[in-house]
Amino acid sequence: MGKYDFLIVGSGLFGATFAYLAKKQGKKCLVIDKRPHLGGNVYCENIEGINVHKYGAHIFHTSNKKVWDFVNSIVEFNRYTNCPVANYKGELYNLPFNMNTFNQMWSDVHTPAEAKAKIDEQKAEAVKSLNGREPQNLEEQALTLVGKDIFNKLIKEYTEKQWGRKCTELPAFIIKRLPVRMIFDNNYFNDKYQGIPIGGYNKLIDGLLEGVECKTGVDFFNSEYKDWQKIADKLVYTGAIDEYFDYKLGKLDWRTVSFKTRIEDTPNYQGNAVVNYTSHNEPYTRVIEHKHFEMFGQEVYDCPKTVVSEEYSTEYSDGMEPYYPVNDDRNNTIAEEYRKLAEKEKNVIFGGRLGQYKYYDMAPVIEQVINVYSKL
Repeated sequence: MGKYDFLIVGSGLFGATFAYLAKKQGKKCLVIDKRPHLGGNVYCENIEGINVHKYGAHIFHTSNKKVWDFVNSIVEFNRYTNCPVANYKGELYNLPFNMNTFNQMWSDVHTPAEAKAKIDEQKAEAVKSLNGREPQNLEEQALTLVGKDIFNKLIKEYTEKQWGRKCTELPAFIIKRLPVRMIFDNNYFNDKYQGIPIGGYNKLIDGLLEGVECKTGVDFFNSEYKDWQKIADKLVYTGAIDEYFDYKLGKLDWRTVSFKTRIEDTPNYQGNAVVNYTSHNEPYTRVIEHKHFEMFGQEVYDCPKTVVSEEYSTEYSDGMEPYYPVNDDRNNTIAEEYRKLAEKEKNVIFGGRLGQYKYYDMAPVIEQVINVYSKL
């Protein structure tokens, strides 16, 4: 028997939740993380009394009451509702696409019937131009879903900034559907529950890892813990799956994001937590004003300064933080082969988006951990 029941590589939501469940059952865990802090990408940095989402905006949402009750048993969540705004060359549009958006787009549209007629007319134009063939790229696909006006102002250039290539060069399957709501509702998510931990995500991570032995600044592959069998009975690995197997099948591709964060000497910079910039006029994809995740009403003005982050989407290279899997044929094929290798690894659990090469929101990660642990 090893000194630990589990060595957990990575202290993000998967690793931290797993450690919490294991500790509740009397298991001994060691959590290591190569970053200088715990929490993975949900880590918050306090600047001017504001919890800044260091690795990008994280908004918790779920319809799973079991998951919602679980996270609220660790820390109470607030009432934040995600209602992003799109800025196209100074024109402001509500997201997701809803009756507010359509009235802003077309001044003569006031009713759901008028909005549907306008969109259907433009969709028909796009379908006619295909001459009976299926859409061959993202641009053709999107035009058949929402028409030219919404596509040109709210999708085309934003998507090109996200992916670093033209919409005509991106596969159609990236946009399988675009939600169109014929109601005046700016709530981005359909989930029953959403919010932000009161006091920030560090409160959630600290609660999950309370009483668990943790070490930061430790690179699993360049440390004594690489021979984990000497100290632990099982390994929970949340790093990159291709790195675990020493890239033997090839390197998987990622998209990444970088941030330029600054303090503004004003209590309210943009009036919303998330503003997407959907034209090429700005090199960034969106601007996050962090205080709006946790401060509401007069609280916003009681804090005299604010912190904003410009978000830039870029190609991934070694040394950067991997964010989004590139789900093209090459990467999907290689990733599936790595997953088959992972299944053969005795006493190793691969978890999270890096460990499985799949994009996950936060709630599904926690749901996954609960399911995985229940089967042990």
